[in-house]
Amino acid sequence: MKPPRLLLSTAMIAAALIASPLHSTHADEPSSGAAKPVLVNTCLITARFRDLVEFYRRVLSTDAQISNGNYAEFPTGAGVLAIFAADAHEKYIPGSAEPAMNRSSILQFRVSNVDAEYARLQSIVKTWVKPPSNQPWGTRSFYFRDPDGNLVDFYAPLKPKQPD
Repeated sequence: MKPPRLLLSTAMIAAALIASPLHSTHADEPSSGAAKPVLVNTCLITARFRDLVEFYRRVLSTDAQISNGNYAEFPTGAGVLAIFAADAHEKYIPGSAEPAMNRSSILQFRVSNVDAEYARLQSIVKTWVKPPSNQPWGTRSFYFRDPDGNLVDFYAPLKPKQPD
């Protein structure tokens, strides 16, 4: 099974989903020819490294690439979800992160079948936020929290209604 694709958002991404959920148009690139930054990695800092790695291994149905016993990466096709142990992170950038304190972003994974994923995750996820439902911006999704309280969304675009 291929891992779900990862998108990161700090709020509802309705406009982005409606316009183009996964492709850039390049129309807004700087005229100077300078390359635009590309988001390729989202890293969660955690005090529960092993628990979070095991949770995402089960949720994403893929093994992590682990380095030094305190950093893990889950390739997703659209980028990497990384997990980094808080005590190791503290050595590199002291005072810069507080594990399990995020309440403003959503890890969004595009999946092929929302209802099948919801059924599959019943024994894995402990904190459900919203069951599968159709959203007004054209997706079907469900929301849950990982062991550190990060909000996670599994979604799929709704198929357009065919005219009668």
